[in-house]
Amino acid sequence: MSDLFESDLSYRGNVPVVHLRGEITSDAEEALFGRYEEIPQEKRSRVVLDFGETRYINSSGIAILIQLITRASDARNRIEFVSLSPHFRKVMDIVGLTDFVQIHENLADALS
Repeated sequence: MSDLFESDLSYRGNVPVVHLRGEITSDAEEALFGRYEEIPQEKRSRVVLDFGETRYINSSGIAILIQLITRASDARNRIEFVSLSPHFRKVMDIVGLTDFVQIHENLADALS
């Protein structure tokens, strides 16, 4: 795992929330996919990624998110994003990820 990326998994009710911290680069791939795999299959129908403490993402990080979204979609599951900074929101819009995930302002909005 990269010293620049960390993640934690929590549950809000039945909804798994992956809290991302630091930098999402190629170094984060193993840790992020590993965290996703920790979620029991029966609880993956909806997974929320919390970007509240994420400070950087590069093209490799975008590719990792695309792979994760594709993996979830292939299994008829969905990924949702919360707490994107204005810059991250713009990046997600530019690369088209907002066409494939639901975006929420914050975790409370996602869970309401």
